Amino acid sequence: MLRPSMLLALGALAATAVACAPASDSTTSAGKADASSPATSCAKDQLTLKTPGKLTIGTDKPAYEPWFKDDDPSNGKGFESAVAYAIAKELGFQNGEVAWSTVKFDSAFAPGAKQFDFDLNQVSVTPDRAKVVDFSDGYYAVKQAVVALDSSKAAAATDLAALKNSKIGVQVGTTSLQAVKDVIQPSAEPNVYNEQIDVVNALKNKQVDAVVVDLPTAFYVTAAQVENSKLVGQFGAASGTPEVFGAVFEKGSPLVRCVNEAIGRLTDSGELVKIEKEWLGSAAGAPELK
Repeated sequence: MLRPSMLLALGALAATAVACAPASDSTTSAGKADASSPATSCAKDQLTLKTPGKLTIGTDKPAYEPWFKDDDPSNGKGFESAVAYAIAKELGFQNGEVAWSTVKFDSAFAPGAKQFDFDLNQVSVTPDRAKVVDFSDGYYAVKQAVVALDSSKAAAATDLAALKNSKIGVQVGTTSLQAVKDVIQPSAEPNVYNEQIDVVNALKNKQVDAVVVDLPTAFYVTAAQVENSKLVGQFGAASGTPEVFGAVFEKGSPLVRCVNEAIGRLTDSGELVKIEKEWLGSAAGAPELK
């Protein structure tokens, strides 16, 4: 958007959601119902929704694997599609009562009114983003990954220092871009692209030596998108604070608490880990770059 292991223990996911910011950080209150406001019911018929009786979930298009499958968020396949329907079920919605809305990645966490009840699109919780939108508790802990062509010098890197002179491609507005600048600190400015597919094509066309994406996406790039490419390794944020993906809400949404409760139940029951193993289980064992 890499991690030593992609399979999270049940308690670890809840812990990372809390650990993503200190008590005074703006992310602490993000995704939490205002303690000074009256508690709202999480009964389905009491939820404040964009369309009464429908749960509207946003994501980008194309919707990439392994987060979604066949570019169709509504089929319940892929990690985030499966998580979306699991949350919906916890909130009392049948699959047919879920509507999907196309939302560009960076529009999801831009200031202003939203066309969705919440958005799932590999959006990492950050203090800056939390100033203008609310986040749920983390539903997935993520690390960054480096992918290079087999023929590239970057493919032989065993640590971050070996990547400093590489031309790196990355998507605008992502934590991957921030990680490149803060952690890899390349000698040349990275090539920045508007869409993920442009990043992949830049690698395929040898316009860059390597690209940085989240770890599960890196496995998909090497397996299905770019021939003769290699997952070089994974690395964490410069701060050492775990990076988590959270559902995105319009600022002040009363739905945040209810979704957090749903995520909590999915974590406690083991369902969230089950979904992760099914759709992201292959994304394990990547070398750690330090």
